[in-house]
Amino acid sequence: DVQLQASGGGLVQAGGSLRLSCVASGFHFDDYAIGWFRQAPGKEREWVSCISDTEGRTYTADSVKGRFTIARDKGKHTVYLQMDDLKPEDTAVYYCGAEPTYCTNNWHWRGQGTLVTVSS
Repeated sequence: DVQLQASGGGLVQAGGSLRLSCVASGFHFDDYAIGWFRQAPGKEREWVSCISDTEGRTYTADSVKGRFTIARDKGKHTVYLQMDDLKPEDTAVYYCGAEPTYCTNNWHWRGQGTLVTVSS
């Protein structure tokens, strides 16, 4: 079975940091782009960041550029989202998703989400 297990969320003060992890299983990790998107209460889903397959090209939304960094660990089948200088507007449930090869925001699968709460 395909699984995308997101973890690492929590409560943090503004200006703080968190690192989210997405552990993938059940598909060939190297052939898939893995990314993150988020959804805050009452708001539309927002794409955050993505890293392509073995080429490792990264893409990041303007709203988090310079604060969030995505990386993948091939050996651990894991993608990380390092979030620094967090702001209250970053509060949301963060999901990871997977799609073949490139980052097009058309996820084949997604994980269950992890809640990030940033207090002011």
